[in-house]
Amino acid sequence: MTSVIEPKTTGVVATPRGTSKATRRLSRPRTVPFARLLGVLVLLGLWSLASALGALDPRKLSAPWTVVRTGADLIADGTLQANLGASLYRVGLGFGIGVLAGTALALLAGLSRVGEALIDGPVQVKRAIPLLGLAPLMILWLGIGQQFKIVLIAVGVVVYSYVQTHAALIAIDHRYVELAESLGLSRLRFVRKVVIPGALPGFFLGLRLSASIAWLTLVVVESVNAVDGLGKMMFRAQDYGQSDVILVGLAVFGIFGFGSDALLRILERKVLSWRRTLAG
Repeated sequence: MTSVIEPKTTGVVATPRGTSKATRRLSRPRTVPFARLLGVLVLLGLWSLASALGALDPRKLSAPWTVVRTGADLIADGTLQANLGASLYRVGLGFGIGVLAGTALALLAGLSRVGEALIDGPVQVKRAIPLLGLAPLMILWLGIGQQFKIVLIAVGVVVYSYVQTHAALIAIDHRYVELAESLGLSRLRFVRKVVIPGALPGFFLGLRLSASIAWLTLVVVESVNAVDGLGKMMFRAQDYGQSDVILVGLAVFGIFGFGSDALLRILERKVLSWRRTLAG
């Protein structure tokens, strides 16, 4: 009769007596709660310490407490809310349109040879062209109003959403396709039971990358003849040498970018709860 030995803290799992080879745990340790905030807090601490010791020129990099005070003032007079609302409208609409278009194109290209021949080439060519390189052409076509800003954000999102979803879709193991064929699944059930679950990991990765590119593009497009928005507020502050206002804008971008990524991670874990990965 074999006995079970309690695992030790060395990371080596004990085996039944008489078995010579032990199994070493290779999975990652348990996740530390709010671990991603740890690095941010360390940076804030170093910034505060350097400002308090006078190592930083406040004209070039304001102290954290100055940025907080400026943010409170911008909220009190309504400036921050007005600019944030305009930015959220642009990035939300551009992100939504881009994700819908990118996902539709990925499905068409992934499920059809003709679709792939017509769609994949142009998207890959677009991927090689810098997004901001399209800005002059977009201005020529659409002017410098709201439409130009939303379309440029959507174009950037389309590419990231398409590439990740399409890559996951065509990487589905062919044995699942053969199994679906042997079971006599209809085309619709094949898409629902095999294609969508197989493409979801890539779809969520595309969502997270798309959110990042949407915020990045927003800053640039709001520098082009905008009258409001966080990007416009920051560029206007640059003209007056207000580093504290610029840092307030960057902080808002960081909070919303970090928050949107965290929400997408939570949604991904909920939807893909059946999947066992290295991350747990």
